[in-house]
Amino acid sequence: MSFLKTSLIYSITKRSLSGTPAFLAHWNKDWKPGKYPTTEEERLAAAKKYNLFPEEYVPVKDDGHGLGDYPGFKPYSVESRDPFYPWDYPEYRRNFNEPLHEDMNIYGEDRFDVAMKPTRYSMTVMLASFLLTMGSSIYLTYFGEDTAFLPAMPKHMPAPGVKHYTYQ
Repeated sequence: MSFLKTSLIYSITKRSLSGTPAFLAHWNKDWKPGKYPTTEEERLAAAKKYNLFPEEYVPVKDDGHGLGDYPGFKPYSVESRDPFYPWDYPEYRRNFNEPLHEDMNIYGEDRFDVAMKPTRYSMTVMLASFLLTMGSSIYLTYFGEDTAFLPAMPKHMPAPGVKHYTYQ
């Protein structure tokens, strides 16, 4: 009886999922980039694979790093994307099935911003404040050694030559 149930479930699952494109991409190996497209047919197939229009698909340059047919995007950071857009994943500011830049781990919200906005203070002011803070800390620690710690009494030991009580 259990064999019949198992084979029935297997045939229903196989029949219902075999024709869907979602069934074709369940493992990491299915998303692995293919070889660099050299013909127009390979280019169109790669554009379809990454859900891009053929006119907007441009593969990453074949420089020997092994990115293959992966699409090359202009770098964009999460920080510079619209925070009020109704994203599918608002914490990453990204939509479902949206292809990512090949260096997306660099352009997260807590990392480098491509649209680098000018900072409030110049680099020389920031460096001077850092050196002043660290220099004053080092000065107080090393040169003010006697005042940096609370005073302590010396250990209470018997005078030399005096017999100490030994509990015998």
